[in-house]
Amino acid sequence: MLNVFKSNTTPKKTMSEHAEDALYREVSEELRAQQAYDLARKHMRLLIAVAAAAVIIVIGVQLTKRHNAAALIESATAYESAVMMMEIDSPNPRAVTEALVRAAKKSRGGMADLALFSAARMDIQTGETEAGLEKLEQLAKRGATRDFRDLATLNLAMLRADEMTPREFQQFLAPVQTKRSPFYFTGLLLVAKKYLASDDPDAARIWIDRIITDKDAPATIAAQAGMLR
Repeated sequence: MLNVFKSNTTPKKTMSEHAEDALYREVSEELRAQQAYDLARKHMRLLIAVAAAAVIIVIGVQLTKRHNAAALIESATAYESAVMMMEIDSPNPRAVTEALVRAAKKSRGGMADLALFSAARMDIQTGETEAGLEKLEQLAKRGATRDFRDLATLNLAMLRADEMTPREFQQFLAPVQTKRSPFYFTGLLLVAKKYLASDDPDAARIWIDRIITDKDAPATIAAQAGMLR
């Protein structure tokens, strides 16, 4: 047994063998370093191009962020200036509306939609109904965000409800009759009310039931629908 143990024991290296191993490792490391250097020299232009491209991308991203931030600040400032004009004791409605329209043109996205919607509401509140309707139509057709397009459609429907039959009213609100619209349930309720106002409770009940039976319906709208039933 002792002989077997002895035969499996790894023999100890001499000082000379340790020195040879150390020299071998040192030579191997130098060879690897030389190979890496040669590879780098061979592909130096490619490496420089890749590094330069990476720097350009980073700079581009940073410039884009700064540009977007600057544009957003400019948009918000233009809208804030227009809103502040409303708070003056004797405001000039036309000047306020023009300022809001300018803010809409300078802005983009939701900020532009907000400014144009505010200008439309200012027109309507000051008796410039046709001008307000025109702005709402523009927003409903070409608004940047679904929320404001649908909000403009709802406002147009309510302002023109007397000019439309219940069927026409229902068709006009078709863009919001999908759950992708944030005003889906509001649209259902308006259609129901239009049918009731036209003495058609059976048609109204169809729209009311769509609200009441939907578990996603907001409590306030479901309560109003329940009162109409």
